Amino acid sequence: MKGTRGAPPPSREGHADEMRNLYVQIAELEIDPAQFEDYKAAVEEQIATAVSEEAGVLVLYAVAERENPSHVRVFEIYRDTDAYRSHLESAHFKKYKAATAKMVKSLKLIQATPVGFGAKNLNALDMERPLAD
Repeated sequence: MKGTRGAPPPSREGHADEMRNLYVQIAELEIDPAQFEDYKAAVEEQIATAVSEEAGVLVLYAVAERENPSHVRVFEIYRDTDAYRSHLESAHFKKYKAATAKMVKSLKLIQATPVGFGAKNLNALDMERPLAD
């Protein structure tokens, strides 16, 4: 019979509880096009610092629309609401907000509910090589 060999799959109940506790949001930003390169440097520094220094910051991805790079989306996942609040109070986030205040023309925050996640290890990518279009 199919599926009768070995142990049953591990329970997903604990995983579901962990996903329920996550704080997930998408930030939609419009950046002054003349300051985009400065914004990009600031957001890259902020993301690198947050991910390396804050245990509660699980995912921060910033992407720009290909046809309109001044429109940026940041996908954020935190361990829980407290981790998000702690992130907002961190010195590196406050530095980012101060540095980008005049670069950001608009900001919309969208709270989201996890449905499903999947990712490969981004460290396995050769990030020195540009991604193909």
